[in-house]
Order: sequence, then structure tokens, then C-alpha cells
Amino acid sequence: MSHRRIDFILGDSPPARLDKALARDVPEEANLSRTRLGRLIADGAVTLDGVKVQDPRAKVAEGQAVQITVEEAAESHILPEDIPLSVVFEDDDLIVIDKPAGMVVHPGDGTGEDTLVHALLHHCDEKLSTVGAPERPGIVHRLDKDTSGVMVVAKTDPVHYALVKQFAERETGKEYLALVSGIPREKSGSVTLPIGRHPTIRVKMAVVENGKPAHTDWEIIESFGDLASLIRCRIHTGRTHQIRVHLSSLGHPVLGDETYGFKPARSKIPSPPRVLLHAQKLSFTHPANAELMTVEAPAPVDFSDYLELLK
Repeated sequence: MSHRRIDFILGDSPPARLDKALARDVPEEANLSRTRLGRLIADGAVTLDGVKVQDPRAKVAEGQAVQITVEEAAESHILPEDIPLSVVFEDDDLIVIDKPAGMVVHPGDGTGEDTLVHALLHHCDEKLSTVGAPERPGIVHRLDKDTSGVMVVAKTDPVHYALVKQFAERETGKEYLALVSGIPREKSGSVTLPIGRHPTIRVKMAVVENGKPAHTDWEIIESFGDLASLIRCRIHTGRTHQIRVHLSSLGHPVLGDETYGFKPARSKIPSPPRVLLHAQKLSFTHPANAELMTVEAPAPVDFSDYLELLK
């Protein structure tokens, strides 16, 4: 039986109870349901500031350090695959790649042997961190299948822990480019609506009252008549589908994103090749040498070609 450790800090104004606070603030990549979290508390697998807590109703406070130890039932046997990667930066501690649109980050139900993890295992000679779930070696954060752009991946366990902590404490900088339907009334703004699972469609996220805090800043870079806009988004949290949900809540869904409101039948523009969202820039502190790093990936060909088409 193997174990993984999840470390994070409780955010602003957490719910009064431990179980609810964990459900709100546990990192998305931990993939822990409310039910699983409840069992982990009861089993003594949760500590607050280094002290084991087994009462789900225990009071918590902002800034407390949480550690969850999770048993993994079995080791994964993912085989490396020789799939080309676009490497932005690499050293002995981590690797930054420019993920192409259409590539799934890690194996799961219905995926093949062509995920980013398969490619990373080959490229890195299987030298990736073992902190996460067995099918997610090295994976610190994720991008949706159709989202292109920069991702950082940990090669060692200490680097993995340090990067997860930076993401959890919102010490990273994340900028995206999005082509959206229509023209927002304002040139820039912020969306701070909470995000959680859609109440009836479990594969979707939605703005929900009891969701996790989410914060997206946005600004218009360029507009194309009254049809579409190129938007830069800076996200301060990392909720699943955050930008897609927040831009849809403004009435300006990402082009190609039929899950969150884009309607091709009503659109007066050519059919988008995919969900036109690109992770352009990522900033973080290198855990091994404390150097502030900013890594970038230019918009890929399908994105830039469609942009020229709009122009």
C-alpha cells in the first residue's frame, strides 16, 4: 500500500467546521470527494498545524496548515510512450511543457495511451515525482483537454510538495488568452463568483452559492466588430473550468465552448476548431534555487490562424 501526502493552507474566511473547510479548500488535483474527506478525518489521516484532528465539526481558522495522508490501493503500470513534447524549460527538478490542445493530461476512464503522462514518462526516463495518485506522476496542476499552453511538472517529491504549496497559497501567476463571443460592455473587470459542481450535470461546473471561491481578472486586448473579443485572463484561483465558467457568466462564452454556452447555430463567425483558450504565461518560484521564473508559450497555430480569420 502506497501513500501520498496533500499539503495546503486554509484560505480566507473558511467555513467553521473542519469537514466543510476541507471540502472548500482541498486542491482540485487531490481528487477527493466530500465523502472521502469525511472518511479520512475519521481515520486520523488529517492534521491541522501538525495536530491530528478526527472530529469533522472541529473549528478551524484562516491560515492553518492542513496535511492529509491518503492511501493508494495499487500502483499504476503506465508505460512510457514516445510522443513528442514541446519543452519550454527543463532541469533536474522540474519540466515546463507547452501542452497541445487535444491532449489529455493523465490517464482516466476512456483515455488511451497518448496522454501527457505517457509522454512525460518517456521523455523524463520515468523520473517524475510520486506524490500524486499513481496515474498522475509529476502532475502539479492541470489543463483541460482542449486547452493549450504552459504546464509545470515536478520531477522530485520535494519539488512537487513545494509547487503544490505555491499553487494552494496563490503565489503563482497564471495568464490565459481567450477568444470569446461578443464584446463585453467594459474594457476590463473581475469575476469573483464561487464555482462548484453543476447541481444536475455532474460533468459540468457552475456558479453555485456553496461553491469554492474563484477569482478571475480579465481585460479586452482586441475586438472584432460586434462578433468576438480577444481577452486576457489572470486567475488567482485554480478551480476546474474556472475561466470558461466565469466568462460564460458574463454572457461571453469562449468560442467553441458548447458546454458553457457557445451556440454555433447562432454564431455569425466561422466554426472554431476547438475551445479557444490558451495558457500563455505561468510564474512561480523555482523550489530548488528560489529563482522567480516566468515561462511563456505563444498561441498555437490553430488559435493564431483563427485570430487572423477574425481580423
